[in-house]
Amino acid sequence: MSIYGDYIKSVIRTVPDWPQPGVNFRDITPLLQNSAAFRKLIDSFVHRYQEMELDAIAAIDARGFIIGAPLAYELGCSFVPVRKKGKLPFRTISETYTLEYGKSEVELHSDAFREGDRILLVDDLIATGGTMLAAARLITRSGGQVVETATIIDLPDLGGSERIRAAGFGVFAVCSFTEAE
Repeated sequence: MSIYGDYIKSVIRTVPDWPQPGVNFRDITPLLQNSAAFRKLIDSFVHRYQEMELDAIAAIDARGFIIGAPLAYELGCSFVPVRKKGKLPFRTISETYTLEYGKSEVELHSDAFREGDRILLVDDLIATGGTMLAAARLITRSGGQVVETATIIDLPDLGGSERIRAAGFGVFAVCSFTEAE
C-alpha cells in the first residue's frame, strides 16, 4: 500500500448495488475530480517506480489510461495502450480471457515492445484478475518483461491479485477494499 493509501481510499466513493444488487461499485470519479487527491495518486506511483528504469507504461483500456499517461510522462518513458479487441489500427496480437459472463479479448500492437523491455502494467482496479493476466501474457509474448502490475484499487476478496501473483507477476495497489467495507 502507498503512503497515501488511506487518503486515496477515503476519496473513492462506494456505490451500493451497482451495476447489480449485492455489488459495491468502487467509483474513482471523486478521486479524479479532486486535484489534490489525483496528484497524490500519481505521486504514489511515481515514488514507487522512479528508480526502476522502466522502458514503458502499458495501460489497460480505458481507465488504466487515466493513470498510465501521466505516469509515463512523469517517469520519462513511453506509453502503450492495451486495447479492447478491434480498437487498434495496425497489426496486433491478442489474448482472450474469461469473464464471469463470457469471454473478452485484449490487443496490443505487434511492435509495441522490443525484446527485454521493462514494462509496468497499470489499470484502475483488480477484481478477478482476468484482464490484468491477459494483458501481462500479451506483453510477455511480445518480448516485454512485466516488472510489476499496478492498480489504484485491489479487491482481494475476489482473488485476482492472488491469481496474478500465482502467475509470477508482482502486484502493487495504492489501496484495497474488502467486500465488507
